Amino acid sequence: MQKFIVSTDSTADLYASYVREHDVRLAPLTFTIEKNGVMTEYLDAFTEYSQYVGFFQQLREKATARTSMLNYESHYNHFKKMAEEGATDVLHFTISTGLASTINVARQAAADVKKEFPAFNLKPVDSLAATIGQGELVYEAVRLRDAGKTLDEAYDIVSKLPLHFQYVISANDLFYLQRGGRVSAASAIVGSALGVKPILSFTRDGKLSVIDKVRGMKKVFAYMLEKMEKYNPVEEGRVIHIVHTDAEKEANELADKVEERWNFRPEVTIMGPVIGTHVGPGSVSMLWKSAEERNDG
Repeated sequence: MQKFIVSTDSTADLYASYVREHDVRLAPLTFTIEKNGVMTEYLDAFTEYSQYVGFFQQLREKATARTSMLNYESHYNHFKKMAEEGATDVLHFTISTGLASTINVARQAAADVKKEFPAFNLKPVDSLAATIGQGELVYEAVRLRDAGKTLDEAYDIVSKLPLHFQYVISANDLFYLQRGGRVSAASAIVGSALGVKPILSFTRDGKLSVIDKVRGMKKVFAYMLEKMEKYNPVEEGRVIHIVHTDAEKEANELADKVEERWNFRPEVTIMGPVIGTHVGPGSVSMLWKSAEERNDG
């Protein structure tokens, strides 16, 4: 039996090595950096860790980064290429509908490809999140594919997962999120007071919401650990993932605390440039899978 194909766009923040080793079909977004009055466009397809660090260093040096949603043409070409190669069953993951209408564009592009290739069957999954939340869904889809599950079986499983991911997202400066329209100007002003670290999470409908404010990274970590006590990480198939925006030292400090409490070392990765543009440098955020559904916002 032919295995289904796992596909996603680059807002899943997967490392190039994982994409290559696990045959994930990736549709990269683009981002633009304006520095000293010069605009340069890049593909969200870093292959080296130093490229991620360099990107956030440019933000620290006051470069301005901008992103745009993956458009219809990019989706159509991505799906058509798979169809031309003989792909039939495809499981495709997108950024939350609470952040962008990407999944609707993907549905339309897939429907149009199917007109030319009737056997092409794509099921899109709304991550109700982005970055590592979307990435963890891809991880699970790959495991299910490699275990011999069908497209329909895998879709039924992964589509129930997003609300079981708990989030604590910290940002040094909410103006990055406000500029991209992800939070309101009022939230940005309140959340960026001197010494205050805004705490965000994804709501049940996949929007970003400021759920609290604390002072300093130590209290951010305390908040995360306290929330984990309320919504315990599941033991079977345990998922705990930390992502940072060039704050590797702090991210590993948090991983140490989590490992000490839960006897499990979280995966620690750096955020990609498209989502990182809206978060800004110096943040540390965490996701874990719980038995309970999230109820933030």
